[in-house]
Amino acid sequence: MTTRQRAVRKIDEAEEARDALGAALRRAGIQLPALDVRPVSRTDGAGYALVTLGDCSAPVARALAAVIENGAVR
Repeated sequence: MTTRQRAVRKIDEAEEARDALGAALRRAGIQLPALDVRPVSRTDGAGYALVTLGDCSAPVARALAAVIENGAVR
């Protein structure tokens, strides 16, 4: 597998994770203003991708914290 193919696979994986997180947040009644994927290239040629959550207001941050806390109790 080439470096480019690995990078594309990692971007696809990050996009799937972003979509799953966005869907879970919507089910919890939370909407982040930005969920995106940012591909990153390293100097050694290996690529990876980050799911960026973006900024959110204090009420959204509190709601997100509450959902995480409630889930952590399980």
